[in-house]
Amino acid sequence: MSDVFDLPLPPLIDERPLTLIHEAIDQVARVVLGKEHQIRQAVACLLAEGHLLLEDVPGVGKTTLAHALARSLGLEFQRVQFTSDMLPADITGTSIYDRASGRFTFHPGPVFTQLMLADEINRATPRTQSALLEAMEEGQVSVDGVSHRLPQPFFVIATQNPTRQTGTFALPESQLDRFLLRISLGYPDPEAERALLRLGERRSALAQLPSRLSAIDLLDLQRQVRRVHLAEPLLSYVLALLDYTRRCGRFREGLSPRAGLGLVRAAQAWALLAGRQHVLPEDVQALFEPLAGHRLQPLEGREEQPIGPRDILTAVAVP
Repeated sequence: MSDVFDLPLPPLIDERPLTLIHEAIDQVARVVLGKEHQIRQAVACLLAEGHLLLEDVPGVGKTTLAHALARSLGLEFQRVQFTSDMLPADITGTSIYDRASGRFTFHPGPVFTQLMLADEINRATPRTQSALLEAMEEGQVSVDGVSHRLPQPFFVIATQNPTRQTGTFALPESQLDRFLLRISLGYPDPEAERALLRLGERRSALAQLPSRLSAIDLLDLQRQVRRVHLAEPLLSYVLALLDYTRRCGRFREGLSPRAGLGLVRAAQAWALLAGRQHVLPEDVQALFEPLAGHRLQPLEGREEQPIGPRDILTAVAVP
């Protein structure tokens, strides 16, 4: 398979944004301690033009990560605390009658930003959760029959408490599918937690974080991701992973073509962050678990031990 990657490829258009985004990753890692891998996954999700779901217990740095990314990447930032009494208009905005002009004027909601943190999204009702669907999928919202384009780039980071906690509403499958990746920060390792306890609350450092790159640089990197080469054998590998989830008989539904497209784009983004112009099997494997974990629901009523994304990677041979 190595000869496939020996093919001449066009050079990257501009390596400057790639250098800058690595500086941004390093900067965020100095605030969110011991989570370099998850930070790279979050950035890869943004470069792949997807949206990110952070699922974990409260207090492990989910909100801090989102805020640090926005500051370091030079993005406009809005944080929305989801609650059970929130309405869809609280997110998208609403039209208000202006007596002076005699017409309705649209007042944009907090979704009109470049990085939106939907904090504790599963504390809102399904009706309010679904208000994000069009924005995440189409990059626009419709209010009173009028479509309004969102700023670019547009990136949603939603945090979610474990569904076993009280006062939560499980995200419907259609909403989950709009998130390219789902990751968990987890508790820090002992060394990182010792440093955290010594340095104190890291949110105080957010205001001093400089922007390492601009929105224009990010849009350029997203265009570069689309140009990262995916060889035919690797395309066959992705197809084999998708096919296994559909025919193994262990899940309610296999991965959809949308998930396959997302896996390809995420692997391209991971390769670009590694400074490569071609995708390797390791790039697909690195992001398969956060991409597939929230999309695959075990088939109930079977005696076999449930299998997960790691088991699928073991079962499907690398070409």
